Amino acid sequence: MPSLNVSFEDEEMPGLRAAAAAEGKSLKQYLHDLGVREPQRLQFVAGAQTWADKLRGEFDEQFPEEIPPASRTVQGADAA
Repeated sequence: MPSLNVSFEDEEMPGLRAAAAAEGKSLKQYLHDLGVREPQRLQFVAGAQTWADKLRGEFDEQFPEEIPPASRTVQGADAA
């Protein structure tokens, strides 16, 4: 089974150990899972963004007050 030898600064270790303990995992298992989860998280975010983009127009029509001011279109040619 492939493995990696990853170096961390002394100041980084307490935070890593605390995060692993908070999830009830060994440091080794926590770091393994972190490396596996990140590509899955990125895939999820990309899918959610695609879904949101498809529904943005419908949502904006239903809830125009939720459109950020910078993204609102100006009605009428004389409005400035």
